[in-house]
Amino acid sequence: MASVHESLYFNPMMTNGVVHANVFGIKDWVTPYKMALLVLLSELGRAGTQLGLLERRRLNRLLLPLLQGPDMPLSRLRKAIEESCPHLASSVHIRLKLMAEGELKDMEQFFDDLSDSFTGTEPEVHKTSVVGLFLRHMILAYNKLSFSQVYKLYTALQQYFQNDEKKTGMDESDMEMTNTEEPEGKMEKEELDAPLREEEISCSGPLSQKQAEYFLSQQAALLKNDETKALTPASLQKELNNLLKFNPDFAEAHYLSYLNSLRVQDVFSSTHSLLHYFDRLILTGAESKSNGDEGYGRSLRYAALNLAALHCRFGHYQQAELALQEAIRIAQESNDHVCLQHCLSWLYILEQKIFDSCVLLEHSVNKSLHFGLPYLASLGIQSLVQQRAFAGKAANKLMDALKDSDLLHWKHSLSELIDISIAQKTAIWRLYGRSTMALQQAQTLLSMNSLEAVNVGVQQNNTESFAVVLCHLAELHAEQGYFAAASEILKHLKERFPPNSQHAQLWMLFDQKIQFERAMNDGRYHIADSLVAGITALNSIEGIYRKAIVLKAQNQMSEAHKLLQKLLIHCQKIKNTEMVISVLLSVAELYWRSSCHTIALPVLLQALALSREYSLQYLASETVLNLAFSQLILGIPEQALNILHMAIEPVLAHGAVLDKGCAMFLVAKCQVASAASYTPQKKVEALESAILNLNEAKTYFAKVDCKEQLRDVLYFQARLFHTLGKTQERNKCAMLFRQLHQELPAHGVPLINAFK
Repeated sequence: MASVHESLYFNPMMTNGVVHANVFGIKDWVTPYKMALLVLLSELGRAGTQLGLLERRRLNRLLLPLLQGPDMPLSRLRKAIEESCPHLASSVHIRLKLMAEGELKDMEQFFDDLSDSFTGTEPEVHKTSVVGLFLRHMILAYNKLSFSQVYKLYTALQQYFQNDEKKTGMDESDMEMTNTEEPEGKMEKEELDAPLREEEISCSGPLSQKQAEYFLSQQAALLKNDETKALTPASLQKELNNLLKFNPDFAEAHYLSYLNSLRVQDVFSSTHSLLHYFDRLILTGAESKSNGDEGYGRSLRYAALNLAALHCRFGHYQQAELALQEAIRIAQESNDHVCLQHCLSWLYILEQKIFDSCVLLEHSVNKSLHFGLPYLASLGIQSLVQQRAFAGKAANKLMDALKDSDLLHWKHSLSELIDISIAQKTAIWRLYGRSTMALQQAQTLLSMNSLEAVNVGVQQNNTESFAVVLCHLAELHAEQGYFAAASEILKHLKERFPPNSQHAQLWMLFDQKIQFERAMNDGRYHIADSLVAGITALNSIEGIYRKAIVLKAQNQMSEAHKLLQKLLIHCQKIKNTEMVISVLLSVAELYWRSSCHTIALPVLLQALALSREYSLQYLASETVLNLAFSQLILGIPEQALNILHMAIEPVLAHGAVLDKGCAMFLVAKCQVASAASYTPQKKVEALESAILNLNEAKTYFAKVDCKEQLRDVLYFQARLFHTLGKTQERNKCAMLFRQLHQELPAHGVPLINAFK
């Protein structure tokens, strides 16, 4: 209906035919859709007591989204009314038909009759009610129209009704041709509350101030909590440009444009929109009205603070520091402690990029609590816990700190921070190698209902916390060999977070990592190598590490060693301890494969010291397994068996299926090597125990389809059965080994020199 407004006669007080609210003080104008709403209200008043209590309640619930939302086609409006009261929908249709097919005086008479709703000792509508204000706005806007504009409005009403008639006729003819008798589906409240589809937006007129405010608040809430339900970046920007065309000083529209530009990582447009937002706040005086003389300075300091946050998001740390210094200077001049606390939090974030310092963070938390800023204080506690986790603090102390912050969240109903806290607990338990506890925390968040549901019936929002937890859940299932379940979780992630959404990179990385591990387990190194590029694009450190693993598997030892050494230096520089330990374990394996067994020991001891210093229990257990393997190679299997008992329990309790299989395989190897010095009877018992452990290892390897390890286990079992004189079992294992050996390539590496 944009053509209705743009085709009005020229008026110096109008732009493109639309009367501006700041000219006449009118916050609304009449459109055919709003006339249909006026007819609905009129018929609702006429019906009076004829309507049942349930029907009236449904209609009252329906009215608010209809009054606040953008214009919609008549067919959609009729469908919404029919769901609440079919009889009233028929009356509205007949009344509109009489008006559209009648004369101009019928529309004039209709608006004259609307004023009667406020007359009498007991009027049908109170002037200060939501419906009363809407009626008064419409009457005032209609009375301001010239005759030519009234005629244009009447023509638009006729066109609005005729378009609905044509659509209804086409639908009826389609139903006759297909001869279907399926009833129309019900219009749910979520469908009514949802933003219009792109084809409906393109044919709707400019929004009034009330509609624009409703549209902007709805889209902003969707961008925060459920980006998939918001309009696409292109269509939302198109609608915002349309709003700004009719009202360039609409500050909120500029801010939503800034948020929309952030979705597509557009630095120029986001900066442009952010500056325009604060410029409009200052020009319109909106801040001065609410904050007295401080309004102008307040806008300036928060503009600088938001600009610093924007630059920090895009990695422009020097520009961010300059903008932050400007915000601090203005805030200090104005004695604005709240703004200074926000600046202090961002100062910590910027300094964290250069060096670790928790002094600023602790000071920020204390000051935030002093000034009554629970949201900022809780974010500070979350950051402090994260920093302490990377520094290797004990898990019980971190959980106590998170428990205190959770009390703050529930006290102030900070729903978003409750989700962040649980997601952080999941990540911390994963870091410490407690997969069972991580799984429990993930399930806790997924079982919770959000306190800030965007739509009716939607109990969870598509925020970063849910993306993080679902990614961990998918990885946990993949580690236990449940690849079908992991694929279902990733499929659900793709639906909740499409590739163009801001949190899509999380599941993309986990998806690539899971595919990589499956390809490596299956011995398809060429496929794993092709996945390295995708992982590197999302996380360079993970990509380089996995490239080295592929090179190691392909026996390109020197290239893998060079890559791992460079990665080790880089990770030590940025203090990525978890990756440092993983790299050290891979370097030790390279030394084994190169028959440099004694050189591997200092490397493993360094990894063990780091893992224990930083409380990384699972990595410590894995390092002990590698040390046991080194002792087995060096000819002291009894000592290897002793230290295996220290490490195998955490691996079997929290480890991945592949690691469990490798651990049991190693135990069997150590048992066989130790049995060489036993008495014959004791030796037989040791070999039979080793066979049982090999059976368990075989079950684990089969679960993750690790054919190379299965082949090695079968070969080892065949040798043990041969030693024990069990010919039938030996032949069975030999046959299975031969099948796998023909299927898989042989690299010529001795069996004893490979732990994983």
